[in-house]
Amino acid sequence: MIFNVSSTLSYDVFSKTTFIFNIQALQSDSQLIMEESLVISPEMAFEEFTLNNSDTRFIKMEVPEDVSFTIRYRAKVAVNPIQIEENELLKTSSLINLDHEVLPFLVPSRHCESDKLTEFALATFGNLLNDYSKARAINDWIFTNIKYITASTNASTSATDTLQNKSGVCKDFAHLGIALCRALDIPARYFTGYAAALNPPDFHACFEVYINGHWIVFDPTNLANTDALVKIANAKDASEVPVLSFFGEINCTYMEVECHPILSDSELFD
Repeated sequence: MIFNVSSTLSYDVFSKTTFIFNIQALQSDSQLIMEESLVISPEMAFEEFTLNNSDTRFIKMEVPEDVSFTIRYRAKVAVNPIQIEENELLKTSSLINLDHEVLPFLVPSRHCESDKLTEFALATFGNLLNDYSKARAINDWIFTNIKYITASTNASTSATDTLQNKSGVCKDFAHLGIALCRALDIPARYFTGYAAALNPPDFHACFEVYINGHWIVFDPTNLANTDALVKIANAKDASEVPVLSFFGEINCTYMEVECHPILSDSELFD
């Protein structure tokens, strides 16, 4: 499937401010960027960079005080989700055989305090037979028991807060899913991206679970089709890949995010 994705963000800047954006689609084996553009108005210098051992792209720029600007990202992206037989997912690999790069996604992180949720996770999901069944049950439990309430949380909200308050937004649903999986020794990571048919349109967060050599996407909000997602980044949690980090005084005056499927092409990656 091919998608047109775009994001337009506008800001008023009240003091000299450094911005770090994370809005560009990820290039990977299953996701091909066919076209893209990045325009900043008025024109200003920026730097694109990646971190060690990561393909996530960040944009860094410094903006003087008393400036208003808009950043626009557009891309045409081909996504070819890996098709996995359910029998493959029902197998559970031993932790000792996990790829080394997966190991960091077993341990607690800032927003996913899995060590505090072990007792709850074991009591609620520990009797299930395999990791895939546990991950699906966690996803379904969050959808059933946590209310989606816009603007109900903030940047410091954690998985334990979400479990206690029984409410949140997509990133909070994802953090809780990650924390509960890790509490059961199942590697899980944060997913941020563009989602087709999301209402209202916005950046979207899900979680991915590592099962028998494959990362499987789950969306506990049930707001997006997991086959209609364009990935921006993965991380331990949202603190590592926010859409925007800024250091200064600003106000967001406009935001528009879009993701539309335009073509199905099963032969694209052959």
